[in-house]
Amino acid sequence: MLINCVAYQDGKRLAEIQPQEIHRYLAMPGCFVWVALLERDPQVLEQMQEEFDLHPLAVEDARQGHQRPKIHEYDDSLFAVMHLLERRDDVLHVGEIDVFAGRNYILTIRTGAEQGFADVRARCEREPDMLRNGSGYVLYALMDAIVDRYFPVLDSVDTALDSVEERIFAADTSPRENVQALYTQKQDLVTIRHAVAPLQDGLKNLYGARVPVVCAGMSEYFRDVAEHLQRLSQTIDSIRDTIGTAISVNLSMIGLQENATMKRLAAYGALIAVPTLIAGVYGMNFQHMPELNLQYGYVLAVAIMVVIDIYLFYRLRKAKWL
Repeated sequence: MLINCVAYQDGKRLAEIQPQEIHRYLAMPGCFVWVALLERDPQVLEQMQEEFDLHPLAVEDARQGHQRPKIHEYDDSLFAVMHLLERRDDVLHVGEIDVFAGRNYILTIRTGAEQGFADVRARCEREPDMLRNGSGYVLYALMDAIVDRYFPVLDSVDTALDSVEERIFAADTSPRENVQALYTQKQDLVTIRHAVAPLQDGLKNLYGARVPVVCAGMSEYFRDVAEHLQRLSQTIDSIRDTIGTAISVNLSMIGLQENATMKRLAAYGALIAVPTLIAGVYGMNFQHMPELNLQYGYVLAVAIMVVIDIYLFYRLRKAKWL
């Protein structure tokens, strides 16, 4: 579905045009066309390929979708794939945006994500001096917005991790639920890493010694995006280490709880064993046994059981087994 098809000239919005008019504006000096599509439509994509003369390999990747983040250069054009991360109903969803950037055009195809890029278009139109750089500046603005949207998602993982860490040491918590929550955060962190790491590698080609024609004059801006990705990568590594430590601590807490339970069971077993032993001895059916004819033998035996159990209870309680 076509969202926008707008022509710009000398950094200013010229007109909103129809797709069949694109070739006419591409021929105008200082003009470039920005087309935004929602979801993949093979017919529309074929039409865009004819209008912009898109590279067939890039079109094939865009048609298939589900690509890893990457930035490829085809002659004088670029093809970029970036993941869009959105948290909806406390579940992390992964979308995708495919970007074709040429000397006088930029085409975006957004799939699997609800949040659009109207704010990016508005930002570009508010900065006509920068927009004179053409599609290179639009590509930077899109990347900058996408990378900035990664930070709140990563912060949500960090916040959830803090909550789980507090529950680990709570007395009424379930170790199983803690482990499940930690693995959920670990899965989300892996998803974020899969979005950040490949893009970080691909972005190096946009500000190095050899800059593509599309990005001429924008090296320092792409370097700024790369620095943001570096911050994200460092935070991801830090949270990953924290999750690993939290899982180890939680497993240790489970072991401590099991040890405490075993100690408690052993202590109660000792308390029961003493009267069982005495009662078992006096329950033997022998005719000649000492104390059988004592008038207060029963009371004495029970009293010995109680005294010994009280002493054992005191010692076990002092040793914190009970």
